[in-house]
Amino acid sequence: MQFGLYNILQLAGAVGIFIYGMKLMSESVQRAAGDRFRAAIDYITKNKWMGFMTGFLITALVQSSSATTVMTVSLVNAGLFTATESVGLILGANVGTTVTGWIVSLFGFKVNLGMYALPIMAIGVPMIFISYGKTKDWGEFLIGFAMIFFGLGFMREAMPLPTDYVQAFDWLKEFTNNGIWSRIFFVVVGAFITVLVQSSSVAMAITLTMCAQGWLPAEIAASLILGENIGTTSTALIASIVANREAKISARIHFMFNLIGVAWMVVILPWFLPLLSALLMYMFGIDDIYSNALDMTLGLSAFHTVFNLINAFIFINATEWITQMASYTIRGDQGTKSPDKYAATNFLKNAELFPEIAIIQIQKETQNFGNVLTIIAELFHTIVNTTDDKKQMKLINKLKQYEELTDRLEITITEHITLLSKKEVSNETNQFFKAAVRACNDMERVADLYAQLAKTMQNKIENNIYFLPEQRDRINEILFLISESLVTLSENLSVIDFKNIDKYKANKVYKELKRYITDIKTQHHLQLGTPAYNLKSAMVYSSVFQTLELVNNHIFNVTESLIYEG
Repeated sequence: MQFGLYNILQLAGAVGIFIYGMKLMSESVQRAAGDRFRAAIDYITKNKWMGFMTGFLITALVQSSSATTVMTVSLVNAGLFTATESVGLILGANVGTTVTGWIVSLFGFKVNLGMYALPIMAIGVPMIFISYGKTKDWGEFLIGFAMIFFGLGFMREAMPLPTDYVQAFDWLKEFTNNGIWSRIFFVVVGAFITVLVQSSSVAMAITLTMCAQGWLPAEIAASLILGENIGTTSTALIASIVANREAKISARIHFMFNLIGVAWMVVILPWFLPLLSALLMYMFGIDDIYSNALDMTLGLSAFHTVFNLINAFIFINATEWITQMASYTIRGDQGTKSPDKYAATNFLKNAELFPEIAIIQIQKETQNFGNVLTIIAELFHTIVNTTDDKKQMKLINKLKQYEELTDRLEITITEHITLLSKKEVSNETNQFFKAAVRACNDMERVADLYAQLAKTMQNKIENNIYFLPEQRDRINEILFLISESLVTLSENLSVIDFKNIDKYKANKVYKELKRYITDIKTQHHLQLGTPAYNLKSAMVYSSVFQTLELVNNHIFNVTESLIYEG
């Protein structure tokens, strides 16, 4: 039988159905269980084993270790946890991705997939027309699951048997009898295929399909699988290119973990695989994976899982060592104290892979925005209490730099949210996006007001105007209360779920400051016109406390903006 263009298109179409099924399954489960994913992230930093289980469960559910590791790099870049704390999540993702192999080997070759796929589709399709709760999302999840089965079935039918295409099989056999060099060659091939399709799950499905058709011996197929483990790290490495140093370390950890693991397994594979085969024959009564093509797929799925489990158990107790090794591979700045340190991170575009989980990243950026406001407020406080004109001008220019940074922060975060909003997300996530946009608008307005204050102080210096001692004291009291308000704002921005914010404390500080400014206004009006009350300083003083009143209003508006009904 001639394997021509039509057969190639059939095979490509089958792979396409499989990939689309995985994509549909992944995106729908994110919408259906996104809030649970976000809650799980909170536990990652508490325990490395908790991180391992979280990585395993997320990857098993969304069927993509690439999505999990890109999310991990993004969250490390956002400062949610360190590269060391991300190790457990990465190791769990490597084990979680082996679930795909089990689905393929258990259901893909030994059963009639139509018997499973069509009933699943029959249940899922009506569910997508039901708007109640998460029913539509779970319906799409079932449809995606069914399409994976369809894709596997078509892939199996499209893949030719070795007897149908003897020349190609003989060509392939030439590369299988060179000992460790054959294993290394097929590791490279496996890595290349995975980088090409950007999914180790798809590469694994193709490998197992070839095994089921008798194209590959067990040892070579295992080498391909090892290569796929290395190839899957490319997505996170690409995502880390625009990330900070810590995120780059996290991506390198993923690569090094897989590379070192594959290195030792390639050496012992001729002894490890027969031992595993004997164990499977004893425990489950299957045939020798070297002699039975269908049972070989089960054996290779077990190999994939066992290899990643052993590798994980080895490295999870050496997190500090592997983190240190990864950090040695990265040159450059260890950190900066310039305003750009707080700039919105470029990695945000990678969060498109995980729109529901992007809430954590956006929340971290809004918290970063709040930190910039705190710095601006501290700078202005120092400006007010500095008597040296040159030092004041330097501080004013620095404050302006931070204010310009807030413009970029607002634009970057808002544009990113707009991009994510175009995707199909849950109603709760959409409400969060709106709350975050409103909060960023208010925070940027606070920064603008401080820029106005800086300009007022600059004019004061240029015109040799000085505050009276009592005026300076009252401004300092206002600034002290504003600093309390900003501390409360930072606490609210760090709450895991914005809809659970308690605005009582923020309201208390807001009202206290409002009352104080009202008293200052009264005193100011009473003193106007008196000989001791300099008119020029009074005008500057009035401008400052009135602008600070607006600052107080907008800081409280941020807290109100964050509160939404899920």
